[in-house]
Amino acid sequence: MSSCVPGQHRSLGPSISKVRSLKYDSSIWSNELVELFLKVGNKNANSFWAANLPLEEDLHSSASAEQRATFIRRKYRERKYRRVLEDVQDLEQLNQALCAAVVMPEVLQTMALVFSGADVMCATGDPTFSTPYLLAQRAGQKLQMEFLHQNKLSDFPRLEQWSENASPSDASLFMDGFLYISSGPAKMTLDRRGRDGEHMARRWCTLEGGFLSYYESERSPSAIGRVDVTEVISLAVSNTETMTGAGAVFTVELYLQTERVLIVGAETQETQHDWIQALTKCFVPSKVEGLVRKDSELIGRLHYKEGHDLYHWRVGWFMLEGSALFFSSGDEEGEEEVLQLKQLQELSNTTVVQNMNSCFLLQLTVYIHGFSKMDFTLWHSAITLAAGTDGKALSDQQLTKNGVPIIVDSCIAFVTQYGLCQEGVYQRPGDPGRVSLLLEDFTRDARNVKLRKKEHQLEDVTDTLKSFLSQAEDALLTKELYPYWVSALDEKDEGQRVKKYSAFIESLPKINRSTLDALLQHLYRIQQCSHLNRMPSEKLASVFSSCLFQTQGQTPQEISVVHDLISNYVTLFSVSQRCLVFFVSPSMRPTELAETALSMKNVTFNADDFWTTFEVIENGELERPLHHSEKILEQVLEWSSLDCPSSAFLVIKKFAEAKRVADGKGSFIKSDYLKFSDGSSKLLSGHRFQDKYVVLRAEKLLLYRDIKSAKAEKSVQLKCVKCYLGLKKKLKTSVISDLP
Repeated sequence: MSSCVPGQHRSLGPSISKVRSLKYDSSIWSNELVELFLKVGNKNANSFWAANLPLEEDLHSSASAEQRATFIRRKYRERKYRRVLEDVQDLEQLNQALCAAVVMPEVLQTMALVFSGADVMCATGDPTFSTPYLLAQRAGQKLQMEFLHQNKLSDFPRLEQWSENASPSDASLFMDGFLYISSGPAKMTLDRRGRDGEHMARRWCTLEGGFLSYYESERSPSAIGRVDVTEVISLAVSNTETMTGAGAVFTVELYLQTERVLIVGAETQETQHDWIQALTKCFVPSKVEGLVRKDSELIGRLHYKEGHDLYHWRVGWFMLEGSALFFSSGDEEGEEEVLQLKQLQELSNTTVVQNMNSCFLLQLTVYIHGFSKMDFTLWHSAITLAAGTDGKALSDQQLTKNGVPIIVDSCIAFVTQYGLCQEGVYQRPGDPGRVSLLLEDFTRDARNVKLRKKEHQLEDVTDTLKSFLSQAEDALLTKELYPYWVSALDEKDEGQRVKKYSAFIESLPKINRSTLDALLQHLYRIQQCSHLNRMPSEKLASVFSSCLFQTQGQTPQEISVVHDLISNYVTLFSVSQRCLVFFVSPSMRPTELAETALSMKNVTFNADDFWTTFEVIENGELERPLHHSEKILEQVLEWSSLDCPSSAFLVIKKFAEAKRVADGKGSFIKSDYLKFSDGSSKLLSGHRFQDKYVVLRAEKLLLYRDIKSAKAEKSVQLKCVKCYLGLKKKLKTSVISDLP
């Protein structure tokens, strides 16, 4: 058709759009072909190809060559803006509609059907006029004949390939356009956001057959460089602009098995995304294409082993998106796993047999190592960054496995252990300098901050908690809900107010809800001991109202809301009424605690019943009856060494096995094969459970290599052992990254 004026684009479709001028040679162009051009035209063609083109994505006269190429690719190759034909469900219906259309003069309908995937050479069912072309010839439709003739070799995607849910494998293997290519060897840096783009040159690039080739210009006959994309082991995406001599570009880094890094840059994020989709298709298998997400920062393959099999290394596929690490084994039956890196419990490096290792403790045990030092450094840096604190929002903080910011959980645990009975707790001011330093330490790396009685003052910890809540990006109760919280006070009936509060709590973001739960539980405990600390819920509400609402003053309305929340914590969060909070003396034993709790609850029991105190850890997964000689307070203080102190609690209940144990006479011997791990070694082998023949005899636990062994490999004194009953659903995670 005619050459385009500035701001326009060719739109007649694959075959017809190749014509560049209205001036024609009659020896080459037939009258029918010229008439077809005039019949179709840009406007009519665009009624199909650009029927759903958003105004903001239309091409403008100021568009660069790269933007024009991207637009044309999306319009014709990806068919992003095409008109969707109604009442056409499959290829058979398309072909039937085509056979009906070619005998009519409306060539635009034929064009829409062919460009939607109808087969130009489909069988018509007529033995004499066996193709659509012959049907058009019989009907004397010369324009239809010309159109079918020009497109007889066209191969358009079938109807099922137009689906919006089509996987990346349905896209074309071919891509071309201008990109910026690194002209020299890439230097590895821990912070990829600081890439230097001075050595990137603008090249014409093609992606075909799994090879990325780049040329001096679009007219160059020979490539000056070529990369086999199937050798890519990791692809890293930069969402920030890298400055080059010609301006800013958005880069993608390809890490190859040859320990080489190729950096390519696009002028726009849209073009960058198109190339990412095409490149990942070349090296990511179809079984894990679900990992290919638009906002992913890093995707690739790593060696790994996980909790189900810690003895064999396999190759899996990993993708980092924000603070979530997705991974898949690539097996058809394997499910995609998601690791929330903000909830990572520990990150450490060790050296084992000249290999670099990096240990990550999460909720699922996974060990990973890279193919080379280069991609190991890439993944280690990215995971470390994603697992750290990167802002003032609650969701930016390092979290416990219960989804509570570690700073909140640690401060609460410290105050519970050392301040529950301190008069005026949360009212006494801390030292501003020490509070500022402690808050800075938590912000830098909350996982490595351990609050200890000898090193930290109670007032500094309480002020740190209040400062964090006051300085968070949004109020814990959210500023958006402020008028709703206050308006609930119009209800004079407390029960009606609580119902409204419950609805507001449910509408909070998940992390706000879990944090509010932990904080109100803590304040509820404080006010339960107000006869000792002189801090009833009214005083606590006065202290915390400005923190929870992030207001400058303390209005009576805000204080009243927080007072309601503290007083009604049990109802608002459906807490079991079995929980009791009361003063525990340093000398109190398990039996005394049980008797005190039972008397407070008015529970009657028989003389033969044996009630005692159980210690429960790991959120209820493990428990043990405390020995009658143990001191309650000493045991509770030991919880500070747990990864999540708030996951431990005490329970009073009957000990059904006590009488049978007490009635046992004589020596007791038991033996069996068990799996054993003492966790003493820091090497990988130290984390494995090994089969041992275990004998319990004379207050000792004897471990033998097998039943035939005459000498025990290890002897454990039972008086030094704490035995827990239960089953841990998930062991603490280890993700170990190392080099081959």
